[in-house]
Amino acid sequence: MFAGGVTSMDPFLEKFFPVVFRRKNSGHQNNYCKYDNQGLSAFTSSLYLAGLVSSLVASPVTRNYGRRASIVCGGISFLIGAILNVAAVNLEMLILGRIMLGVGIGFGNQGVPLYLSEMAPAHLRGGLNMMFQLATTLGIFTANMVNYGTQNLKPWGWRLSLGLAAAPALLMTVGGLLLPETPNSLIERGRAEEGRRILERIRGTADVDAEFMDMSEASELANTIKNPFRNILEPRNRPQLVMAVCMPAFQILTGINSILFYAPVLFQTMGFGASASLYSSVITGAVLFLSTLISIATVDRLGRRKLLISGGIQMIVCQVIVAVILGVKFGTDKQLSRSYSIVVVVVICLFVMAFGWSWGPLGWTVPSEIFPLETRSAGQSITVAVNLFFTFVIAQAFLSMLCAFKFGIFLFFAAWITVMTVFVYVFLPETKGVPIEEMVLLWRKHWFWKKVMPDMPLEDGWGEGGGERADNKGH
Repeated sequence: MFAGGVTSMDPFLEKFFPVVFRRKNSGHQNNYCKYDNQGLSAFTSSLYLAGLVSSLVASPVTRNYGRRASIVCGGISFLIGAILNVAAVNLEMLILGRIMLGVGIGFGNQGVPLYLSEMAPAHLRGGLNMMFQLATTLGIFTANMVNYGTQNLKPWGWRLSLGLAAAPALLMTVGGLLLPETPNSLIERGRAEEGRRILERIRGTADVDAEFMDMSEASELANTIKNPFRNILEPRNRPQLVMAVCMPAFQILTGINSILFYAPVLFQTMGFGASASLYSSVITGAVLFLSTLISIATVDRLGRRKLLISGGIQMIVCQVIVAVILGVKFGTDKQLSRSYSIVVVVVICLFVMAFGWSWGPLGWTVPSEIFPLETRSAGQSITVAVNLFFTFVIAQAFLSMLCAFKFGIFLFFAAWITVMTVFVYVFLPETKGVPIEEMVLLWRKHWFWKKVMPDMPLEDGWGEGGGERADNKGH
């Protein structure tokens, strides 16, 4: 996220993207097209393409060597990427550093949500899982603050900004080494006694027989699956597969990454000065962080569906308002007035706020909690890969789309938010408070998915008896 503010810094542009630097400062360029450069887009998007590829590699690592192994691999990759970026002397070295950061994202996004989902008790899983998104939003806010603070440290401020990514990378690596492995992973890898000890420790009681038995049964089934990616394509896993593809895709199609990646660029396009644009992006970063706290406080009380649907409605309204203001008051060669600029920043903050307590954290939480153990690492890999694929596409295309669509870019994203809000209303059951090992019952009771999934024999525990067992546990 440090790259967002760096791409608006003149010393950085002059060194690596001189064409964009000259266009930005010429005063004669179409406002919407000043930053339209595929090389500049590639600097941002290469990270996500690398993350997409590495997330597929991370799946077998997570399954065979544990969740901690993926977290440590991610931290080390981040560290290498930060070092390459701060020492970059040419564009090739700069992009290689971004690729290593992307590898870190692939492994981190694979391991961390699974780790949180498996360590958390069912009644707190939503809130604890969202700590991942909270950390992400805190990183975005910190990156914006760093960019704002280093913009005037010429000509090396951009190096400091990119190099400070090493701090969270080091924290992630050390944390991965010190944390205990999840009970699910230990049991799955044949270390049942150790898994039980960890389970007793994190639950604070020796009375974990029922949960341990559920994990052991899920592990036995998981170990019979030799090819989880092939297994995940079977009809009985169809609902989870659809969610693993649609949830991360929709999360990116809100347009949030366009605002976060290119906030300084976007605000400069709308006529803000360099300092004002970075200051505005600091505000949006702070709003994103604070709104994630709202989600953590309410997700296990209100549920996933209410937050996703209400957040979607608020985002649609905000995107339409921004599009109307820019369409009426802002052209290819004129600036926004001060009053309308303030309105745009406020509305974008309201949009970011809605994302922060809905699709931001829940786009990760829902996919991480719905898969049975035998396909969990494969499902998380698909979730991460889809997220990074759409992030790559939007990051690479956004500046060109802004140039071509102009204010219509906000209506484009508003249309997608409408689609995904309807999707949640129709197809996503409420998952709050349901143990991961019993999540399959939700799909069998859902009006649509029960028609898609094949019938299961009673002896497998998911027929009438399985439903009774879940009901007896209060779920």
